Amino acid sequence: MRDDLPELLWEGLLETLYMVFWSSLFALAMGIVLGITLVVTEQGGILARPRLHKLISTIINSLRSLPFLILIVLLLPLSRLIVGTSLGPTAAIVPLSVGAAPFLGRIIENSLKEVSAGKIEAALAIGATPFTIIFRVLIPEALPALVRGVTIGIIGITEFTAVAGAIGGGGLGSLAIRFGYQRFREDVLLATVILIILLVQLIQWTGDSIARAINKKRYKFE
Repeated sequence: MRDDLPELLWEGLLETLYMVFWSSLFALAMGIVLGITLVVTEQGGILARPRLHKLISTIINSLRSLPFLILIVLLLPLSRLIVGTSLGPTAAIVPLSVGAAPFLGRIIENSLKEVSAGKIEAALAIGATPFTIIFRVLIPEALPALVRGVTIGIIGITEFTAVAGAIGGGGLGSLAIRFGYQRFREDVLLATVILIILLVQLIQWTGDSIARAINKKRYKFE
């Protein structure tokens, strides 16, 4: 192991955490809007708008069908417009967020659909508004599933950062390619793989722990 390995790994890890945090935050904000909109506007939904639902669904499916590397290239002009550059961790946040939002939107949609129709009907029967149903019935009832789904989404973003590193996005992915692969540094390549695996395991453990805590609290008050 060379003396520069700890410093390289630390810098790469910080860049990866920076990209994962902000990309997850922005992607989750967009994904929540997309997921809720898909649920409430579908046929028979509390704000049924079949045409709007079909349009949003088509856009999501189109974005999800694109390989992430191609999506990054397509969004490079947007990155330059927003952050002034197409290189580095900050620039990578734009395509990471846009690329993950449709995926998170579908996950959130599926989680919300698990809520019993009877509970929604009961809320409608007492005159609850759509806003109240969304934030007092749908989201609270689906919260454990939402947490697990979002955890999967964040893990996906973590994996995407490695792809972003291939075209100058920074982070552990860039470190693995620039030093591990191109300079034949097997120590760097192995260490970055181990760090990414540990990071994914930590994210999964955290998400599972939060979901279990929510379930325990729910059962306690039922």
